[in-house]
Amino acid sequence: MNENAEIKKSNSFLKELFHFALIIVFVVLPIRFFVAQPFVVVGTSMEPTFMDKDYLIVDELSYRLNDPKRGDVIIFKYPGGEEKQKYFIKRIIGLPGETVDIKNGLVTIFNSKNPNGFVLNETYIAEPPRNTLTMTVETDRYFVMGDNRDFSFDSRSWGPLDKSEIVGKAFIRLLPLKNADILPGSNAGKYTNENN
Repeated sequence: MNENAEIKKSNSFLKELFHFALIIVFVVLPIRFFVAQPFVVVGTSMEPTFMDKDYLIVDELSYRLNDPKRGDVIIFKYPGGEEKQKYFIKRIIGLPGETVDIKNGLVTIFNSKNPNGFVLNETYIAEPPRNTLTMTVETDRYFVMGDNRDFSFDSRSWGPLDKSEIVGKAFIRLLPLKNADILPGSNAGKYTNENN
């Protein structure tokens, strides 16, 4: 009788283990590879919005259904050179077809709805950009910059980012726990002086 009970327990354990393995294969792994993945911020280019070692979950699904928007904080593959396997985190500033003009610490966007341009209200940056630049963003490309403008390697250096390089957007900040939130950095990207 004891042997039968032990065999039943062993079979029950193996059955549970098999169910657990099925859940991992058919639920967890697809989510990990096609919907969301972890990302650890490295460096200071997004301060003060994101700090070094912030632990994020990246939403990989949204941009398969919708286009990226201005103000979104995105994770992407570095668009060239030896660092092709590196992942970066930046904020979308300019959309396809727009002209981005940086002058006197202000970022102005020119597009079909705003031919005279509008200045971005960037309350999330500590220091305005010091460089001067005018760049038109091509189709399926995005102009991105770090929030820590003087310490960010971004579209000002290597040009607009191709949409195919975008992995996803910052969806959840898990660590540090005191800063845990959903869609971190997204409130900072709401531009009230924009008509589009």
